[in-house]
Amino acid sequence: MSKIVVALGGNALGDTPQTQLENARIAARSLAPLVIAGHSLVVCHGNGPQVGTIKLAFDTASEEGAVPAMPFAECSAMSQGYIGYHLQQAIDEEIELAGGRGIPVITMLTQTIVDENDPAFQNPTKPIGSYYDEATAKSLAAENGYVYKEDAGRGWRRVVASPKPIDIYETISLRALFYAREVIVAGGGGGIPIVKREHGYVGVDAVIDKDFAAAKIAELVEADYFFILTAVEKVAIDFNTPQQQDLSLLTCAQARAYIEQGQFAPGSMLPKVEAAISFIESTPEGHAVITSLEKATDALAGKTGTSIVS
Repeated sequence: MSKIVVALGGNALGDTPQTQLENARIAARSLAPLVIAGHSLVVCHGNGPQVGTIKLAFDTASEEGAVPAMPFAECSAMSQGYIGYHLQQAIDEEIELAGGRGIPVITMLTQTIVDENDPAFQNPTKPIGSYYDEATAKSLAAENGYVYKEDAGRGWRRVVASPKPIDIYETISLRALFYAREVIVAGGGGGIPIVKREHGYVGVDAVIDKDFAAAKIAELVEADYFFILTAVEKVAIDFNTPQQQDLSLLTCAQARAYIEQGQFAPGSMLPKVEAAISFIESTPEGHAVITSLEKATDALAGKTGTSIVS
């Protein structure tokens, strides 16, 4: 049987509690068969809409004096618990329905270690929290020292760094649970970003790409398969044009060449391909596959998806 790490997008889960719970059930129907078949499974998920909603709620309440301001790292921790709770319930239910009683599902609060000297901290790009007009944003920046940028014509928002993960604080626990065949929901939203201090770690305002965090987890638990589940069945070049070509196999060298050509959209397919390369370069004997959620089982059997190899 195989050890599998799956990266599941936060947008796929929706942006309301009701939609998220239903979409978690849909995701679980594709993931539970992997568990029933005897594979070990770690599920990593995004949290883009969810953590933004949490941050916005605290920002709004704080501006009205109802509650204190909430740091972004704490909002990330809240989103991990809230999304993990839904995924844990949904996966457990699907396993039970399929007769897999006694297979535990656990959500692990996950901290991702980053380098405080990562160049990303000098060029924050990830928007979070409330929208403001330009004058208010500049006034806030002068007051609190944060960076604000215009966001696609919708207003000005605070932006934070997106550093690369260098380690996972809970690696020992992840490995122990993984080898015990517990289904683990971990690395939510890329994990809570933390940096090393003299006597421990502290959280920082940042957003770690969940695909890179999932790739790091897959590396550290020595996974056989790293699946990035997205909205399309295969990676394509010349996407959404008459010349579109779906790809079943990509070497790391080919993938890098397509990246240089600008074939993969930033914030969409690009980080997925880069994360797959990262896993394969760290784990050459592993398998990295990008495919749709519905095709996860077929992709494991080699019937579809895009495989990235060394």
